[in-house]
Amino acid sequence: MFKRMLRVSLWVWGLCVLYPLFWTVTTSLKSTGQFNLGHAWDLPRLPLQFVNFSDAWQKAHFGTYFLNSTAVVLSAVVLSLLLSATTAFIMARHPFRGSGLMFGLYISTMMIPTILGLVPLFFFMSSLHLTNSLTGLSLLYTIIQVPFGVFVLVGFFKAMPGELEAAAAIDGCGIFGTFFKIMLPLARSGLVTVAIMNALAYWNEYLFALVLVGSPEKYTVSIGLSFLQGEMQYSVEWGVLFAALIISVVPVFLLYVFFQRQITAGLTAGALKG
Repeated sequence: MFKRMLRVSLWVWGLCVLYPLFWTVTTSLKSTGQFNLGHAWDLPRLPLQFVNFSDAWQKAHFGTYFLNSTAVVLSAVVLSLLLSATTAFIMARHPFRGSGLMFGLYISTMMIPTILGLVPLFFFMSSLHLTNSLTGLSLLYTIIQVPFGVFVLVGFFKAMPGELEAAAAIDGCGIFGTFFKIMLPLARSGLVTVAIMNALAYWNEYLFALVLVGSPEKYTVSIGLSFLQGEMQYSVEWGVLFAALIISVVPVFLLYVFFQRQITAGLTAGALKG
């Protein structure tokens, strides 16, 4: 009886979660006239307005926002992985005096709300001439997520047997060869987990992008959606706005569908091995 009630509760919860997504998809296929007639909650009428997606991509310039976010996310993920993996490797495999304190400092930064440093960070980025720049935004995202990467990857590197490094040293590998040829491949599940979690965080980030980027041609997806929402209040082309929203959700949805097992396995393995 309890299992049946639990199953029913999960089905109800699943429907509550899926209905907003279903409504967003159907709304993106509606014409402006259907909204004007007060039928916003009805199913879309034929013919379906797939033109909303092309209008969102081209006329509303959402394609530019999408490509900006893609460039920022890819560069930030690569840089944050490199910094996180190298730092975690040294702390786990070659500890030094103060390495424990440094690891604690890394972890403690995860408990500080980033909004507290928004104002000084803006002036700091401005002094480096990195405001209104996708490069500056990418560098900022990289630094913000390094503590999380270190937190996850230290457990993976600590769990690796020391014989691997000894064998690599006998074969003539230095510390860099050991790291890139042996340790990184063995920590693949952790790297994938960190990469995906960072990519999701970067893709959805709004506050720093809003403060640091001012030119419309450099907007990211999150800022672009907010900008479009303000515009559509006057042009009343809600189908275009919802089409842009669907476009922004697609990369996140695909990442979750194809890598959900890696995310779960990586986080679990990191927790157990740490």
